[in-house]
Amino acid sequence: MAHEHKLEIFRGLVKFKSNITKIWGVLIFLTLVTAVEVVLGIIKPESLTGTSFLGMRLLNWIFIILTLVKAYYIAWDFMHLRDEKSALRRAIVWTPIFLVAYLVLILLLEADYVYEVYKNGFVTWNF
Repeated sequence: MAHEHKLEIFRGLVKFKSNITKIWGVLIFLTLVTAVEVVLGIIKPESLTGTSFLGMRLLNWIFIILTLVKAYYIAWDFMHLRDEKSALRRAIVWTPIFLVAYLVLILLLEADYVYEVYKNGFVTWNF
């Protein structure tokens, strides 16, 4: 028995007539998010590179958040998580999000430690 997939995205805000048009809509959304990342990476606005939040530039936070949005949406739409039970969706989606948040925290702490060692320690910057 075939299972019908929902032909809508963004919680029903955009509806499509077929799977092909839905795939094109998702492709356009993911392309726009990637284009924003690329443009921000090329331009590097001074307001985002000069401002720091939790030990990291705002631009880097934007890159991390947009990457998580893309990963979530790919899992949500192409892995058909929207059609699964909520407990399975939470187990699949929230676990990597917390893992990525934890890894970012470790990255920030270790990077700050290495910076302080090179800045104030016996090892000097020679590169």
